[in-house]
Amino acid sequence: MHHKKLLCDIGELNHLFRDSVSVQNFLQRIVSLVQKHLQTDVCSIYLYDDAEKVLTLKATVGLKESSINSVKLSLGEGIAGKALKLKELINVSKASEHPDFRSFEGINEELFECFLAVPVLRGIERIGVLTLQRKPDCIFDEADQIACTAVASQIGNMIENARFLMAMDSGSGSNLNSVETSPRLEDSGKQHFIKGKSASKGFARSKSKLIDKKRSFKSLKNKDYPNHLTADAFRQAIEATSQQLETLQKKVEDRLDDAASLIFSSHLLILKDKTFIKKVEKLINEDGKNAPDAVIEVSKSYIDIFSGSENIFIREKANDVEDIALRIIDNMLSDSEYESNLSGRIVIARDLFPSDLLRLSGENAAGVVLVSGGVTSHLSILANSLGMPVVIANRSELTELPDGTDILLDADAGNLYINPEKEILDEFDKSISTRKAVEEGKIDLARGTETLDGKRISLYANINLLSDVKLAAKMNCEGVGLYRTEFPFIVRSSFPTEQEQFVVYKKLVDQMKGRRVTFRTLDVGGDKMLSYYHDAAEKNPAIGLRSIRFSLREKDIFIQQIRAILRAGANADVGIMFPMISSLDEFDMSRSIVNECRQKLEQEGLVHNTNPKVGIMVELPSVVEQIDEFAQEADFFSIGTNDFVQFMLGVDRTNEMVENFYIPHHPSVLRALKRIIDACRRADKPVSICGMMAADPSLTAFLVGIGLTDMSVTPASLPQLKRRIVQLDSEKCRSFAEEVLSKSRASEIEKMLEKGI
Repeated sequence: MHHKKLLCDIGELNHLFRDSVSVQNFLQRIVSLVQKHLQTDVCSIYLYDDAEKVLTLKATVGLKESSINSVKLSLGEGIAGKALKLKELINVSKASEHPDFRSFEGINEELFECFLAVPVLRGIERIGVLTLQRKPDCIFDEADQIACTAVASQIGNMIENARFLMAMDSGSGSNLNSVETSPRLEDSGKQHFIKGKSASKGFARSKSKLIDKKRSFKSLKNKDYPNHLTADAFRQAIEATSQQLETLQKKVEDRLDDAASLIFSSHLLILKDKTFIKKVEKLINEDGKNAPDAVIEVSKSYIDIFSGSENIFIREKANDVEDIALRIIDNMLSDSEYESNLSGRIVIARDLFPSDLLRLSGENAAGVVLVSGGVTSHLSILANSLGMPVVIANRSELTELPDGTDILLDADAGNLYINPEKEILDEFDKSISTRKAVEEGKIDLARGTETLDGKRISLYANINLLSDVKLAAKMNCEGVGLYRTEFPFIVRSSFPTEQEQFVVYKKLVDQMKGRRVTFRTLDVGGDKMLSYYHDAAEKNPAIGLRSIRFSLREKDIFIQQIRAILRAGANADVGIMFPMISSLDEFDMSRSIVNECRQKLEQEGLVHNTNPKVGIMVELPSVVEQIDEFAQEADFFSIGTNDFVQFMLGVDRTNEMVENFYIPHHPSVLRALKRIIDACRRADKPVSICGMMAADPSLTAFLVGIGLTDMSVTPASLPQLKRRIVQLDSEKCRSFAEEVLSKSRASEIEKMLEKGI
């Protein structure tokens, strides 16, 4: 069947994207690819302008070329406009008789009666419409619909980027204003010590490289370029930059195929944009500008337009333009002063998005110093998964260090040494040797962990990225106790499609080889914001539209995720876990969507898991009060201690000003844990624990003592936790836990935990 061939060749879209010489060429090649695979007479792409509420035909095979940019439809007008308005596929066998049909003379459309219109969406946002047309009696069957829907879901993000570039005003452009650059600190060569805070452990020693896009761009604007560079130099720089970015993209994809969905797509589309290139060449050839100055002027006009948008996603495009301008000029100058290679460097930056961290990993940066007051927990988790040492140092003078300054980064302790002396370097070498010896030390990797008196404790792994799975398997864990499905969402610039999620989830299930895998559904909001979700700004996001509340509001996104999990988990031991459940009503609604997805997949004849375990993450005090009733409904429970402590104590765990009030060993927290575990044991329902408390060795004896038998931690924490458990006696732990629970003050409990059993 044709649709099977097309689905097998979805990868062609990525190659097609990379090989296209312009945005228009990219769109034209999409319609040619679809037309070829589905053997249809006509294939067209319409792009939607949300401000004007107008669809414009931008590429076609089968209609007259004059129809491009001249055929326009308002939202809801015509079959294509109606499909986009409803966000639903429309398939008709006689288009001329359809009540929404709109005829355009002179484009040969009257020859084709069979009409299939598939909306192209980016999450919940309208991007455009993919339309197919055939001659009478050649109707589109279900296989065609499935194939066309798959393509539409794949190209949504690519077309979104193309749409921005094609909408740029071809006549605009602004002159640059001169801005003074910030003064730089003199490099005295003396050692300086800065105490920071660790966000991701590890060591690094290397030369520094500042990434301050605003300052870097300003410095380019104020630089005098002694050599007059021509349009030929500009075109050569465009080609060199494209090759560099494509190489980087491949590196990231090879390492992190679950997270790296065309990270550099915006950059590459700018390099293919004929309008951008023509504007630069006009300034060079007609106005006599030096090529670097022309690149800066045109880039500035784009940056001004993007920065002024109310749309967060569009505003972030300004960063992409700044980055691409820097790279183009680097390649034109071939000057070591502007060398953009970050391989082996310790990067100093004011702030980073998760996608920025992926780029640094792809460019093999050695470590990161963040010059800010804090870092989101998920940026920290991502850095750990990437093996990237990160230290937070709220010292603005670090941004004035000259590039190439010697830095020693001790992210285990949160220490930063500028121009480290020999004595410090010797200590550093000893620490590295000790660390390797510990890592290479003998660890009992046999499956299963028992206390001294034979109490079985099952250890599971928390997985953030697929790169974590290899280490988890090496540690011989029981399975995946928590897969954070939000990471493929957070590091992207758009919502991943069902098919994209399916590919990631299937790899995870396959790599665990029959072991249990628990998927936590999308947990965004709070400190895990999606930059491309336009309703993201909230006054109090920690208790706002996040986690299961987000999923229940955006049901289309939720359904795509559940379908992907069910399909990936066919014939596997899979659990689906809902985060931040506050009531039985929420659980009922969430579980009903799982059941609806199962029924729909059954009707579609798609292989899927027909009986997944459905559970909840216990994070809110409201659940504790109804824990016995929840235990009668849910199949399993996982206590998410990070948020659980936060909400039990009313302390924002990302706020440094109140971090001393975030006390995991608070009596109320520990007693609530005991209450939850007792209720689950009475109902014979599995319960596990994850988060920082699960990996804290000072709390392990207490957790074993209150009857916890399942723990889930990061793969790197498994050896330490295993070593701790095998040294414990469960009966002594029980007595210890009873004594801890009898204390009414956190200070008393802290002393007991420090002393241990």
